[in-house]
Amino acid sequence: MKEQISPELFAHLVELAALELTDAESEYLRGELNSQLNAINELEAIPLDASIPPSLHGITFTSQVSAPLRSDVWQPYERSDAILNQAPQVSERYIVVPDIPHTTLE
Repeated sequence: MKEQISPELFAHLVELAALELTDAESEYLRGELNSQLNAINELEAIPLDASIPPSLHGITFTSQVSAPLRSDVWQPYERSDAILNQAPQVSERYIVVPDIPHTTLE
């Protein structure tokens, strides 16, 4: 298994993300990330015919084999008051969400 994420690079990423990880957690996550990258590399190595577009879906969805898309119709929920009554604060039938304090990262 080729390691694409070195311990130094992973430590830098952990610092950028402002995570606090133990050495065991760091090594486990770094190993998992490297495993995922190796799996992606294995998939990329599968030879494909150049005439196949990258976004081609395995199933064709044409009007001959698929039902037409339904039109969206707005339907009000009958018990919206029951949901709004659970919220700590409501204003004009909207749930009020408190401000989240922001800090500037250095």
